[in-house]
Amino acid sequence: MRLSPLIVPAALLVLSVGTAFAKPVTYVCDPTHTHPSFSTDHFGGLSVWRGVFRKTRCTIVLDRAARTGTVHVTIDTASDDFGEAQLNKDARGAELLDVAQYPTATYVGRLADFKHGAPTRVIGKFTLHGVTRPLTLVIRHFECKEIVFFHQYRCGADAYAEFNRADYGISYGKSIGFQMWVRLHIQVEAVRKG
Repeated sequence: MRLSPLIVPAALLVLSVGTAFAKPVTYVCDPTHTHPSFSTDHFGGLSVWRGVFRKTRCTIVLDRAARTGTVHVTIDTASDDFGEAQLNKDARGAELLDVAQYPTATYVGRLADFKHGAPTRVIGKFTLHGVTRPLTLVIRHFECKEIVFFHQYRCGADAYAEFNRADYGISYGKSIGFQMWVRLHIQVEAVRKG
């Protein structure tokens, strides 16, 4: 079967028009479904303490056609919750998070390594305790879809990274054997704007 000489140019035109109209889409995180959590050593391997930050703001810009995007997360450090009031208070003090001087932590990065239309990493910089360092998040799962229950289109992800808190000037407990690793997990749901 011979194709009409007009079919190929027409197909290319359709593709180019589709690409021309593709544009980045902005998503704003739903604070009731976005909770960065963390785990860290207690007394040099005696146990692992886990907690969550209760107040977070974030924006995701996603261009699936171009396989690009950005992430901006702001965490209220005074919203830490270990599930134990005294530990929460201690963590907010000058020896650890020092929330009076550093009320927020931020993560700014770009979506990368797209597979099947979804990013698998975020390459960016994490600012904690006034120190900014490179930090790559690994995305375990990323999905966008219409949520009929909310009448919204949402993107959701589960991402994680590990860092050394002493690199950010938070070395409390190191002299008595506390290990400095912190595992950060970010589960997020973001709502499409417009």
